[in-house]
Amino acid sequence: MTHTARRIGRTLALVLPVVMVLSGTLAVTRVPWAAHNSESRVLTASARTVSTHAVSRAPQDVLRDRLLAELQEKDPGVALTELQRAVEGRPSLARHCMSIARALGRAAVEQYGPTRAHRFSRPVCDTSFASGVAQFS
Repeated sequence: MTHTARRIGRTLALVLPVVMVLSGTLAVTRVPWAAHNSESRVLTASARTVSTHAVSRAPQDVLRDRLLAELQEKDPGVALTELQRAVEGRPSLARHCMSIARALGRAAVEQYGPTRAHRFSRPVCDTSFASGVAQFS
């Protein structure tokens, strides 16, 4: 009995994936949007998908963009202070703190030059700002 069950199981393990791939391929070719004259519907659907992805951004990306804008408007010291406050207020951002601080360091080098940017270094996120400044100097 177990020999027969094993044999059936092996046969299914080999045949079932092939059947599923073929049926999936045939199903995709049968849907109405696969016709040549309905390109506009496909483009509309893809455009709608892109817009929803643009709206839902990760909190660390929003924070990084806000701090980079603040660095441009004021100075890196203000942006680093805001980064530290944001991480203290929302501990889930702590794992992204180093990458944000490095990005701030790179932006500070681009705006102020390596020597002046290094003066704004603080021990925020294990001195990642300073390593960002050094890396992009």
